[in-house]
Amino acid sequence: MEKVIIDGSSLTIDQVVAVARDFALVELSPSCIGKILASRKIVDDLVEKGSAVYGLTTGFGSFKDVAINKDQTAELQKNLIMSHAVGVGEPFPEEIVRAAILIRVNSVIRGHSGVRVDTVNTLLEMLNKKIYPFVPQQGSVGSSGDLAPLSHMLLVLIGMGEVFVDGKLISGREAMEKKEIVPVILSSKEGLALNNGTAFMTAIGALAVYDSMNLLKIADVSLSLTLEALTGIISAFDERVISTRPHEGQILCARNVRKVCDGSTLIKKSGETCRVQDSYSIRCSPQVHGACREAIKYVKKIIETELNSTTDNPLIIGENEAISCGNFHGEPVAIAMDTLGIAISEIGSISERRIAKMIDPSTNNGLPGFLIKKEFAGLNSGFLMPQYTAAALVSENKVLAHPASVDSIPTSANQEDHVSMGTIASRKAREIIKNVQNVVAIEIMNSVQGIDLREKYTILGKGTSEAYNFIRKHVLFYEKDRVIHKDMIKITELIKSTEILKVVESVVGRLD
Repeated sequence: MEKVIIDGSSLTIDQVVAVARDFALVELSPSCIGKILASRKIVDDLVEKGSAVYGLTTGFGSFKDVAINKDQTAELQKNLIMSHAVGVGEPFPEEIVRAAILIRVNSVIRGHSGVRVDTVNTLLEMLNKKIYPFVPQQGSVGSSGDLAPLSHMLLVLIGMGEVFVDGKLISGREAMEKKEIVPVILSSKEGLALNNGTAFMTAIGALAVYDSMNLLKIADVSLSLTLEALTGIISAFDERVISTRPHEGQILCARNVRKVCDGSTLIKKSGETCRVQDSYSIRCSPQVHGACREAIKYVKKIIETELNSTTDNPLIIGENEAISCGNFHGEPVAIAMDTLGIAISEIGSISERRIAKMIDPSTNNGLPGFLIKKEFAGLNSGFLMPQYTAAALVSENKVLAHPASVDSIPTSANQEDHVSMGTIASRKAREIIKNVQNVVAIEIMNSVQGIDLREKYTILGKGTSEAYNFIRKHVLFYEKDRVIHKDMIKITELIKSTEILKVVESVVGRLD
């Protein structure tokens, strides 16, 4: 995707990814110009008349009753951005900042925000010329939206703040000059329109949903490889069985596993082995992976809606009204991202149990303990320690998965007395995804080792064979102890890049 045209109503998660990660250019749809101009005229008229409108002719927050002279409205907007840029902590990665700029612009061009066309174009110019503002990650309570992060972003728009160039921080003004971008002098309402909104929590959410959807498919591939390594029983994935409890998610997971494992001689059916059934981490995987799929489907719907929503305050409605409202409140995103974090945590949890099963000679159906050949065991630890790492990550996720959205703390002298913590929920979900990508990488590393320790005359499934061969191009068989940290990291990189998924889908077709 080389170019994305935004109109305020049709932005997709895939487009956000294209802009955030692949630097696709962004253009404003001509269909938006009339709406932007109309809402701007209403703002100008209200200011000219001296109407009492929050944030246009009054102060902010608990200063809502302090009148502001129309000659001070520009100063009011600049002061808003400067005073609200109070974030702390590590900066957001470039992909999140880029996504946030895109989402904020897509929101304010819907015709309810009162920004000027020139201001919108300057933000798009920053995006297209790869201006990367320094934006600290901490400091947003998620109402009124992402005030602190957005204000740091907007400092650069007005020729202040800091920007990353080649990993180093330089002044925002210097960066804008180098890129030949003229900073904006904010007019009435513009600062408020741009820093009231859910752009950062939604930016994290959009990228997290994209990564989660791919991770779920790769987790199905990883499960399939483990089935091969453990000579698992495929009957629990039988369509006739799965259809008796027709949750869509578990149907899709079981279908994926059947497609990937099709043709295997390692995997058994009921009656072909002395084992009656596999343990829950194998047999119940469609139910667990499936439930997580259903959760992600819900989260995706929320994020897609938020991408194309107006989330500032007050809103320009009709021909002459500015109405104070609560569209900036991040609760929809907060609850969705807490849900995503819980769902992905479960993918990691069941994956770790499969890892533990593969290294334990009492549960791995004939494989040597810790997946090291018996003649080398003792002197060599084999795959003893990777499971420790997986266990640590899963336990960390149990802490991270505690919902942020159930918390609230009053701000602005109790004017803003209930907040969402949506940005915290999004940040936590992002960390959980990273942890689970590593856990699934460890499962894949263990499973291909287990496959190698099986009899050589066996045949892998159509998809598992492709996945196995691809992994073995990058990670060698573990004969004796060596430093395998880099092997783990390499597989994680292949998961993040979706390369494993692509090679499997090249032979079995698109996974669900």
